[in-house]
Amino acid sequence: MNYQETLQWMFAQLPMYQKEGKTAFKKDLTNILAFSKELEHPEKKFKSIHVGGTNGKGSTSHMLASILQEAGYKVGLYTSPHLKNFTERIRINGNEIPQSKVISFINSHKGFLEKQKLSFFEMTVGLAFDYFAKEKVDIAIVEVGLGGRLDSTNIIMPEISVITNIGLDHTQFLGETLPEIAFEKAGIIKDMIPVIIGEEQTEVRDVFLEKVKETNSALFFASDIIQNYTSDLLGDYQQKNTKTAVLTIQKLYGFIVSEENIKKGLLNVVRNTNLKGRWQILQDNPKVICDTAHNKEGLEIVLNQLKKEKFTKLHIVLGVVSDKKLDEVLPLFPKTATYYFCKPDIPRGLSEDELQLKARNFDLNGKKYSSVKNAYTDALINANQQDIVYVGGSTFVVAEII
Repeated sequence: MNYQETLQWMFAQLPMYQKEGKTAFKKDLTNILAFSKELEHPEKKFKSIHVGGTNGKGSTSHMLASILQEAGYKVGLYTSPHLKNFTERIRINGNEIPQSKVISFINSHKGFLEKQKLSFFEMTVGLAFDYFAKEKVDIAIVEVGLGGRLDSTNIIMPEISVITNIGLDHTQFLGETLPEIAFEKAGIIKDMIPVIIGEEQTEVRDVFLEKVKETNSALFFASDIIQNYTSDLLGDYQQKNTKTAVLTIQKLYGFIVSEENIKKGLLNVVRNTNLKGRWQILQDNPKVICDTAHNKEGLEIVLNQLKKEKFTKLHIVLGVVSDKKLDEVLPLFPKTATYYFCKPDIPRGLSEDELQLKARNFDLNGKKYSSVKNAYTDALINANQQDIVYVGGSTFVVAEII
């Protein structure tokens, strides 16, 4: 198989959560444990930092990688989902895994993968861990896919665990309340392994305190840090993520990282890791901003930041996935903007007709479009030089216009 055929085969094995949704979610570590054994336990051959949470775990993971790269370490980075190319998920010092490595890995283990019926995510985690082990990274930053306790990445024994925050997202899998979701996220906390919590939240504080008592782990809250750090990631929400990343580095044992490494790492996240889609300015006149924020907590911060921008008129290209709780999300959006409703090009994308209908209930008005591309093109045509075009609502909408 060539690269495209290999990817198509991976996507076709079992439903892919990002595309299909609930039917692809598996609450079981049996498969990844069996795959780890088949691969001779690659996750035991490199050091790691495990990063979970509802919002900010991707940005925090990239910040950590950038800082450690500035300190001269060979750093693996595993994140999901990807925006444009599958290989974005697996990087070493910002360089994506070569397509040839993906092909050879799948070809070598195809029989096992078919027999064991691994999901797309499970085989990708195995691929990442195998690659990091063979390339002898000094440390890998591993982002949780979904939840924590039963996520495929949770077979690692990290140097430190990180949980950015807890919000109401993926409630159909993780629970309907913040404490229930926190319990699932806290599942990445291991015996005697220190844990950093990005935001101290009253509703879930006891969940973490109980877990660290059980595991005899040291607990630190990044929100206690007073000093502010500057990053090249421009979203207001990044202020919390920078503190989380800095405290994680400060509590990371066995790695020499200077204050200068921290500052340079935070200022060069995009250059060092090629992160995209976080309050990314695509052009000026009209100014185009895209952001992958897609749940209530994330969108609240992003849309508040949007209010601070100077513009004559605001154009919003909006698309969401079908399991999004629109009654919580849509009231956050400004009624004065002109909307361009669209459906991201994945099976679980919500139709533009349904999105437009729901949006009208909240006095959000605009036209509907059969594709993100058409919506974005029309927004650019209609916008004057003093206007702003914002593109968001879903990672998949942003992916289509970057």
